[in-house]
Amino acid sequence: MPSVKKERTNIYLNAEIKREAKKILARYGLSLSDAINIFLTQVVLERGIPFPVKLPNEETQKVLEEVRKGKNIEAVDLATLEKEVRGGAKS
Repeated sequence: MPSVKKERTNIYLNAEIKREAKKILARYGLSLSDAINIFLTQVVLERGIPFPVKLPNEETQKVLEEVRKGKNIEAVDLATLEKEVRGGAKS
């Protein structure tokens, strides 16, 4: 396999996001550097961001804001969800 020239780059990242991402990537045997190289390769191949980037519509923005403020949130346990799913499947 031919040698690939590598170059050091400094970037600023959200520290918490970086920590969480590194944990997830480690489960795949990937380093943060590997993941960034995969992303950049896909940017080049797709000639753009390799996934949809969309702003939420007005209704979704409103719901997200309410959730952030703790409004209109209902506690649900797993048993209740399973019951509703089974009941919905029979309909």
